[in-house]
Amino acid sequence: MAGQAVTDWTAPGAFEVAPGVHRIPLPLPSDALRAVNVYAIQDSDGLILIDSGWALALARDSLEAALAGLGLGLGDIARFLITHVHRDHYTQAVMLRREFGTRLSLGIGERPSLDLWSNGLEQRLAPQLRRLRRCGAGALADRLQETVSRRPPGEKIWELPDDWLAPGDITLAARTLQAIPTPGHTRGHLCFWDMAGGLLFSGDHVLPHITPSIGFEPALASLPLGDYLQSLRLIRELPDAALLPAHGPSAASVHARVDELLAHHAVRLEAAERAVSRGAATAFEVAGMLPWTRRERALADLDEYSQMLAVLEAAAHLDVLVMQHHLQAKESDGITAYVPS
Repeated sequence: MAGQAVTDWTAPGAFEVAPGVHRIPLPLPSDALRAVNVYAIQDSDGLILIDSGWALALARDSLEAALAGLGLGLGDIARFLITHVHRDHYTQAVMLRREFGTRLSLGIGERPSLDLWSNGLEQRLAPQLRRLRRCGAGALADRLQETVSRRPPGEKIWELPDDWLAPGDITLAARTLQAIPTPGHTRGHLCFWDMAGGLLFSGDHVLPHITPSIGFEPALASLPLGDYLQSLRLIRELPDAALLPAHGPSAASVHARVDELLAHHAVRLEAAERAVSRGAATAFEVAGMLPWTRRERALADLDEYSQMLAVLEAAAHLDVLVMQHHLQAKESDGITAYVPS
């Protein structure tokens, strides 16, 4: 299927997006994102995969079939370069390393979260649940805590990488990738820039159709949206390149999408400030006054997990407004309230 044009970016196969580079969408059957793109770089020193997919039998089968279409197998993968530590990017690499000994590389900024990630789901969500309560969403935090406590422990799939990637060049036989820290979605998120090839493997930092969640990770950043906006501006300062995202189709211009994302967050900041001026005090109350998703749904119409992400995103916007001196934050009984400056 190399080079075949498709209208559905989640369709299985291996699709050539640049000479020697194929996009391989892998399924996310229980996730609204539907699929995650893994990028296969054919190099004389071996096959390099950027991201790996979720450790699911269906994803493994899809990856194996796509590589077979290129005349390759899972054992031909020499190295995984992982953009960030979320399960749909990292965990299949862990499982394949156990079987084939494949080298696994991850950004050094992900270490605090990965150290916590190995402690089980309840420990991983504990920081978010505490944050939810500070946002005035105690009832939502209680419901999520109850849901998590009923889940049986799963297989241990969180392990340390073989090496931690620092900012700088990754030299392959046929090309050089630059690892660029882009915190925001997670603290240690990396984009991989192929300057000579005019390609940016953007992970979840720049997505063509949606805005990524901000700071959803065990080791919380103090100002994740501020980090994200700064990272977007950093990418905008690079020469323009083709966008190779983790979710969605490839696009011709990174710059065009970064401009849209910066404009989107400017609108959301204005909307959050307006909600406070109209009487919303907590992040939970602000989230209840904002529309969510591309369908502009109400907070109450989202599932509980999505409600958590929405409230935490509202809090991230409010904290940036405090940093910009548009709002003031006041703590009372463990809840943060916001008022106009």
